[in-house]
Amino acid sequence: MKKGLLDVCVLHVLKNGDTYGYKLTQEITELLEVSESALYPVLRRLENQGYLITYSGEFSGRLRKYYRITDLGIRRLNEYIQELMELKRVIDAVTGGNQNGE
Repeated sequence: MKKGLLDVCVLHVLKNGDTYGYKLTQEITELLEVSESALYPVLRRLENQGYLITYSGEFSGRLRKYYRITDLGIRRLNEYIQELMELKRVIDAVTGGNQNGE
């Protein structure tokens, strides 16, 4: 389940704009505890699936690898969100959550 959450977190962060690996890791760790070493294989897989693309950009004389979500990635993110909403509905039913009108 955490793998799926990591995918959706990556796509969610990238929907807000292109970013480079270290910054992406920092933003994702605010949402989900993950190591940088666990993130890079996910990024490669998402790129291979066509959900994101990479490009190089110079920053302070050094090249950085940037990540950008694709249209396919945005569609997949929306699918993930629908799946999470369904999961939330089931969790709320099982745990008695959402009793405060939320």
